[in-house]
Amino acid sequence: MRIRQSSLLLGTCLLFGCHPASGTHSTHVGGTSSTTRGAVATPPIARVEPVADAYHGTAVTDQYRWLEELEAESADVKSWTDGQNDHTRSVLEALPCREALTGELTTLMQLGGVGLPKMAGDLVFFTERTGTQNQPVLKVVTAGADPKTAARVLIDPNALSDQGLISLDWWEPTKDGTLLAYGTSQSGSELSELRVLRVATGEALSDVVTGKVDFGGWNPDKQAFAYSGLRDIKDPYSRESRWHVLGQDPAGDRIIVKQTDPSRIPWVGITDDGKWFFVGLSDGWQRNDLWIADAPAWIAGSELNRIPVAVDLDGRFEPQFSESGRFVMKTSFESPRGRLVSVEWGTPGQSSWKTIVPEGKAVLDGAGRTKHAMLVSWEADVHSEISIHSPEGQRTGSVELPGIGTASVSTSDEHGNFFAFYTSYNAPRTILSYDSPKANPTVWARTEVPADLSAIVVTQHFTPSKDGTKIPYFMVRRNDVTPSGANPTLLYAYGGFNVSLTPAFQATMLPWLDRGGVYVVANLRGGSEYGEAWHRAGMQANKQNVFDDLYAVAGSLIADRWTDSGHLAVEGGSNGGLLTGVAVTQLPELFACAISAVPLLDMLRFHQFLIAKYWVPEYGSSETPEGFEVLRAYSPYHNVKPGMRYPAVLFTAGENDSRVHPLHARKMAALLQAQAANGPDDPILLWVDRNAGHGAGKPLALRVRDEVDQWSFVMWQTGLCGTR
Repeated sequence: MRIRQSSLLLGTCLLFGCHPASGTHSTHVGGTSSTTRGAVATPPIARVEPVADAYHGTAVTDQYRWLEELEAESADVKSWTDGQNDHTRSVLEALPCREALTGELTTLMQLGGVGLPKMAGDLVFFTERTGTQNQPVLKVVTAGADPKTAARVLIDPNALSDQGLISLDWWEPTKDGTLLAYGTSQSGSELSELRVLRVATGEALSDVVTGKVDFGGWNPDKQAFAYSGLRDIKDPYSRESRWHVLGQDPAGDRIIVKQTDPSRIPWVGITDDGKWFFVGLSDGWQRNDLWIADAPAWIAGSELNRIPVAVDLDGRFEPQFSESGRFVMKTSFESPRGRLVSVEWGTPGQSSWKTIVPEGKAVLDGAGRTKHAMLVSWEADVHSEISIHSPEGQRTGSVELPGIGTASVSTSDEHGNFFAFYTSYNAPRTILSYDSPKANPTVWARTEVPADLSAIVVTQHFTPSKDGTKIPYFMVRRNDVTPSGANPTLLYAYGGFNVSLTPAFQATMLPWLDRGGVYVVANLRGGSEYGEAWHRAGMQANKQNVFDDLYAVAGSLIADRWTDSGHLAVEGGSNGGLLTGVAVTQLPELFACAISAVPLLDMLRFHQFLIAKYWVPEYGSSETPEGFEVLRAYSPYHNVKPGMRYPAVLFTAGENDSRVHPLHARKMAALLQAQAANGPDDPILLWVDRNAGHGAGKPLALRVRDEVDQWSFVMWQTGLCGTR
């Protein structure tokens, strides 16, 4: 029931995660002590080299175009970044709360955890990270055996790198569990290399496929598989879906379908019985085309005969599982909250679809088959529900969950039992085992946390945005924290790419809550919390809605006396880094500080770097007059006002990021450092990690450092980090 999406289709990869605009700053709550100020180095000044561009008759000047090069391409960029990193380290490492936070967060981040298992034959595969391990380890255990004592290690990425810089990106066993394909990458690059091993012995096969590989499925004979990857690793728009036969040279792999448009992503899957290919072409995160094709005929040498399922229709079409006479598809077409339709192989066109689970009030997440039933996952007011259905779609009950939180299930059509993953803001990740859909679950694995989680209160609230739309948000706090008008508060949000922020436990926020901080997650438009209409209300020309939603939540927190602008921090990463960059430039008086992690910030040129043309359907492009007007209006890099005092900002970037180019953080930091009326009490900081990409795959020590950096920065600027 889990659908593993291509890394190219992820919006985000990352979820970490005031003072007046003018006037004096002597009483700013985020100020340092005189001792700390004395230790702060001065950030290097970026030289100004103006480059003028013309956009549809409008001239726009870029003062820091030279910072768009990577360090490997420019010694000047590397030298300037060295100085920025040294400055940031001198500021953050002098903070009085850093030592205590390092100890607390190190302990919490060594708690580890178990991933959602997958059944194949009589085996159960799962990942686990324990203690000081840098990366999760893939393990396998016989069904019914104790995973704590009987599991054996299949892949240990920690043994592949002394520094813990190699990570396991994905893995997929054959249906009987005898072979396993998996992908690894280094230093957070996400440039997965595919390998294969025999599960019984751990023996590595000779097959190695490179090129940012995603898996498309095993042929039932276990001698071949479908996958997608880049033809040219330097060209992010050279994606091809291919067919690999074990033991053969991947250079000769046949192409099933290949990319011809930078904004359209091809992908291929194969059914468990090997009879059909699914061939997809995605346009952003709101729609895709879908075909089926006779797999055996193509494998035998025929041309690929694509039979349309949904072409040129305005919606998403996502196969959930297949059976002998049909497949079940989730779609948002004419049902923005989603429905399930049954599609017969012989007549797959729209006129023959049969709705088996209609659109409801909740948002449909996905569906999967057990041996005897169909399970359907829903998102209702931003929390998970799982319903039980007959194969024909009739609802027969609900799966019992521990509470209001986030759940996902892993099923197999050969087994009556299944696994579920569950978490919430005050409930650590737990793997539940169900003997049947209506059975009471047993705990298969759980992260034990050395803290009294009963003292943590989680509440959901709604507030009207600028246009009257009700925006939900979760508040997490200690039970003795009450509205005081000045509680240190961290507001996190994302708002884009159909990504839903449902409740999830984060051990790293416990020190913040222990010190009296309030943690808030806002569910802005642009996500999938209320279906495709909610997503489209926050994309392209509607993007300002997302920012207005954030301000509405911030305003509600202040109006309800939970905090004030001098104690309110805002944080986001990737698309959320854009969000915080916009918040800083549009309403600097609303926030004490901001964290903008691996952000997009130059929205006029974003599409010219790395894989960013894939995001044009989400944002639009400055290459059209309409797109330019929309993007220019909110692009953070183009809306900095000289002489304005902005919130303190910590920008982060990864030199190996294959999604968002570090130029965004570099250019924005340089511009704000040159033009903002900020000082050492509210600095503009930049940290570029040379051993990281977009965030995934970091070893434990680097993750601890990042968490300490971000939490100490927020505590400092909101008054929880020692003397002012």
